[in-house]
This record gives sequence, structure tokens and C-alpha cells, in this order.
Amino acid sequence: MTATKIPGAVVAEQLPFQDSRGAFGRLFCQKSLAEPLGSRHIVQINHSRTSAVGAVRGMHFQHAPHAEMKMVRCLKGRVWDVVLDLRANSPTFLQWHAEELSPESAKMLVIPEGCAHGFQVLEADSELLYLHTAFYETKAEGAVRFDDPLVSIAWPLPVTDLSQRDREHALLSTDFAGLYV
Repeated sequence: MTATKIPGAVVAEQLPFQDSRGAFGRLFCQKSLAEPLGSRHIVQINHSRTSAVGAVRGMHFQHAPHAEMKMVRCLKGRVWDVVLDLRANSPTFLQWHAEELSPESAKMLVIPEGCAHGFQVLEADSELLYLHTAFYETKAEGAVRFDDPLVSIAWPLPVTDLSQRDREHALLSTDFAGLYV
């Protein structure tokens, strides 16, 4: 585990076993992830495929009491994965951290409750695996717009594709006090 500047956000790495036949890698191990998981349990696993280089998905989160920890791993391609701290009273409130994820890097970004998550595709047809500690609840969904000037995420590529929903998220107000989780 490697800590990031965002408290509770860590990068977990597991190097795959490779031989002449190919490779084998563990996608999830409760024992090796016991520290960030704590008493939480994985209750939902999702998969996404995003086609266009430059496409952005995010920045998404769930409000309490449905706040969730996410663990994100890239299965195919390459993405620039971002965690944004929205927690009230956090020392890194409104700061972000990014990691390049790919199958070769074998990195998984752990995103704690109260943080938004999003990514930009660096290689066509990239696929992500998401492990969640809470069930998705439509009424609890929240988001920060990808280009919100209060957080100024420095996307590595021009944004070429964005859902209408992500494009229409409101900007944070200057008096945004954060999330309580």
C-alpha cells in the first residue's frame, strides 16, 4: 500500500505472476486490503468500458448514509484516475490526486467515502473494475463537474467525450462546506 496526499486514499499494487503461458493476477484479496477496508465489505462490483481517448467519466460520489468506498482497477487500456476530497474538515479538502492505471501497472486506487471519483481515458476501449462498499442508490448520487474551477483538475488530454449528465452538473459554490460522512 502506498499512501497518497488524500487521507484514506491509497494505491494498492499486486504484481501479476508471468510465465511463458501468459499472466495471472489477483484482482481482490480481503486479507491484503484489510487495512483500508477495515470492517467494510464489498457489496457490489461494476465494470465499465469507455471507447474514446480523452473521454471523461466523473466526478461521482454518493451522499451519506449511502457513502461508499470504491476500489478501482484498470483491466484493459490506460486511464488517468482521480480522487477528489470533498470531506468537511479534511486537511486536503477540495484537493485531488491522480494515478495512471493500466493492467501492466497492477495498481488499484482506493477512494474513501466523501471523495469523488472520475477518470480520463488515455487508451481506446479502456475497461475498469470497481469494487464498492455500499449499494448504488439513485437518490444519493452526487457529482462535481469535471471542469469546476474550485478544484481545477488538470486533465492530461483535452476532454473529447462527456455524457450530457456529467456536462450539466452544477459548479460548486464558493461557500461549499464539504460532505459529512
